Amino acid sequence: MNLKHIAIAVTGTAALAATLVIASGSLEARDHSNTAPQPEAGFSRVVNPVIPYSVTFAGKEVSLDNADMAERFDRELTSMAYTHGNTLLTIKRANRYFPILAPILKKNGVPEDLLYLAAIESYLNPRAVSPAKAAGMWQFIPSTAKEYGLEVNDYVDERYDIEKETEAACRYLKNAYSRYGNWESVAASYNGGMARITNELEAQQATSAYDLWLAEETMRYPFRILAMKTIMENPSAYGYELTPEALYQPIEYKTVKVDTPVADWPQWAVDHGTDYRTLREHNPWIRSKQLPNKSGKSYTVKIPEQKSLSRSSRKTHVYDHRWVK
Repeated sequence: MNLKHIAIAVTGTAALAATLVIASGSLEARDHSNTAPQPEAGFSRVVNPVIPYSVTFAGKEVSLDNADMAERFDRELTSMAYTHGNTLLTIKRANRYFPILAPILKKNGVPEDLLYLAAIESYLNPRAVSPAKAAGMWQFIPSTAKEYGLEVNDYVDERYDIEKETEAACRYLKNAYSRYGNWESVAASYNGGMARITNELEAQQATSAYDLWLAEETMRYPFRILAMKTIMENPSAYGYELTPEALYQPIEYKTVKVDTPVADWPQWAVDHGTDYRTLREHNPWIRSKQLPNKSGKSYTVKIPEQKSLSRSSRKTHVYDHRWVK
């Protein structure tokens, strides 16, 4: 059978392909040029992030001239820049929560850059829970939470109270800073534990966590904070394009003080003009349908203003204009 018979036998799209082959005079591709290959259809363009020669953290310049420092930073920046979902959610949530967290850090004398520690701990999800049972935006385990003044039991878990857990985080951070005198070691201790970092600084004759050999997760931790800070200070440089409307908006609340037992939170919610789901959504520290409260402790319950929950009627606030186009 010759090529003419083959062309007649082929139909549809295959016929066109066969005809082109015949026209070329060969069954093999004839383009043997040295032109650069083009990306396959369906692949997105991937841009390598630019690594600066220095960044700042807590008012201190961090040199990235050393190749090892630069590559450690590059690993986290590249990973975080392309972890689109979590990084994008963190930027959007920051618009709601940074206005709450930042004043607490400032009041306690903790640098504002430590906001990015919370960002990498939980992606600013106030109900985050880790496999190790660390909980809340600042990811306290139960024992550390209690050590720093938070109530954790079957009825109340203040690791989910944004203001109270941030105050507790500040107590931890200041305590660690009093030991180390630099914030990168404080950050490493938040991941690896103060005892571990204190012992390793002494054993390795170092003064900064940047110079320590530690478990990989802890060695990466300060660089993850630097990477998150770098992206959130200039999201558009890493391909993140947001409008003001895309940012999660702050919520206005009326508050009710509760210093007695609550026999039935669902009924309490109805009596105060809301419902149980909304009550739990905005007060995740409530962990049960009742509150024994034998000690008479005072709790602040938040009830959201309806206007701030309406997308069409609420005002649009932008905490950091670098986040939006």
